[in-house]
Amino acid sequence: MDGFILAIDQGTTSSRAILFDRNRRVVGVGQQEFTQHYPASGWVEHDPEEIWASVVATVKQALKKAKCRAGDVAAIGITNQRETVVIWDKATGRPIHNAIVWQDRRTAPLCAKLKKQGLEPKFTRKTGLLLDPYFSGTKIAWMLDKVKGARKRAEQGELLAGTIDSFLIWRLTGGKVHATDATNASRTLVYNIERNQWDAELLRILDIPAALLPEVKDCADDFGATEENLFGAAIPILGVAGDQQAATIGQACFQPGMMKSTYGTGCFALLNTGGDLVRSKNRLLTTIAYRLDGKTTYALEGSIFIAGAAVQWLRDGLKIVSRADETGPLARQADPSQAVYLVPAFVGLGAPHWDAEARGAIYGLTRNTGPAEFARAALESVAYQTRDLLDAMHRDWRANGADTVLRVDGGMVASDWTMQRLADILDAPVDRPTILETTALGAAWLAGSKAGVWPAMEEFAKGWALDRRFTPEMDKATRAASLKGWRDAVQRTLTTQSTSIRR
Repeated sequence: MDGFILAIDQGTTSSRAILFDRNRRVVGVGQQEFTQHYPASGWVEHDPEEIWASVVATVKQALKKAKCRAGDVAAIGITNQRETVVIWDKATGRPIHNAIVWQDRRTAPLCAKLKKQGLEPKFTRKTGLLLDPYFSGTKIAWMLDKVKGARKRAEQGELLAGTIDSFLIWRLTGGKVHATDATNASRTLVYNIERNQWDAELLRILDIPAALLPEVKDCADDFGATEENLFGAAIPILGVAGDQQAATIGQACFQPGMMKSTYGTGCFALLNTGGDLVRSKNRLLTTIAYRLDGKTTYALEGSIFIAGAAVQWLRDGLKIVSRADETGPLARQADPSQAVYLVPAFVGLGAPHWDAEARGAIYGLTRNTGPAEFARAALESVAYQTRDLLDAMHRDWRANGADTVLRVDGGMVASDWTMQRLADILDAPVDRPTILETTALGAAWLAGSKAGVWPAMEEFAKGWALDRRFTPEMDKATRAASLKGWRDAVQRTLTTQSTSIRR
């Protein structure tokens, strides 16, 4: 065995398979986009069969490009879009409905009803989450109620439910294993993160039969092996983590106080709080960063729904740019005297506001406002939203009073202009690593370390390498004025002042 590790990175818009060698170098990559379905306003779905086909195809692509046989792969690690959920037939493996994606807002009325009943504090105390359509539990409840015959079949034990990792594990193992890991479970709204078990009371409230749900394992654990006929040999599945937790691991944020932020479709910042389960007073999420050898490490998380999606809007909606990488150079040309702010609440605002009804708005337009100012406003909106998260995190928890250094990854971090502006707005260093495939790397490390072919945590952390550190260059007065303008724009956008961020 040559000790290759295969990472399956099943994302929101594409599936990727990345093959690493024993020295953690990428030797083969397969990638395939799949269809986004928008059946109604605020609804987002994926076809699970298309996702499954894309995963199988990309694994084969990666193996072929690396000229590697399945028998040479020591283990598979899976990372996935976390809150996207599937219900499927236990006998056939066929989904009963399209997957409901994490971005989907159809369960907002149910969340509002539960809030009105005064149940949000109960959910938050047990799960660390807020009652928002973002999370998986209300999506499962919706499918059980709306798909004909689903609830009766679920109660008879004929159906299974899970996030994308569980669906893939079920398919890869030929229906032998129904499992997830603690990080994905912690995003469902029905998992008690203190007791590390499905919560019977919350399941009753949402009317979800416990038999639907997968076994919850450590992130580095035995999740079965792939069917031999899929790739030519049975490959053990030894690592699973939700995408943001996998990126945290890939960034080697193993010490309390370390923070990473991933800039993809959305932006997700996680602050490692170690064994401390910090209950946020600032509407952040408390979540499981990872669970290894039965020991749980927690994190504070801030979720921003729109980051790279704002750039996609400039490209596909406004057609201001033809490629995403044109936005940085265009933003550099913006008139510095124009204070233009984009609040990208296209699907509501996430942390720390959690205003599902808010919608996008742009402020400060003049007759001289043009494409450059729009590009700058879109990129700066990501920096401002990250600053809101960082401020909330520091109010909730600070490790030894030390200032935070932010490790970044995701498609947007390739833009030097964006990363410099991020450092300027945060007034903190921003570190970009040499390996940007941090999500896949994290999943690969879980599997590789479990297989015994990759190093343990401490040695792995030593291998993290810096590409460039961006340090703040903006003067204090300019930063203060910029933040004041941003906060005013957010206040004008919110549908309720009760969700406003504390100044």
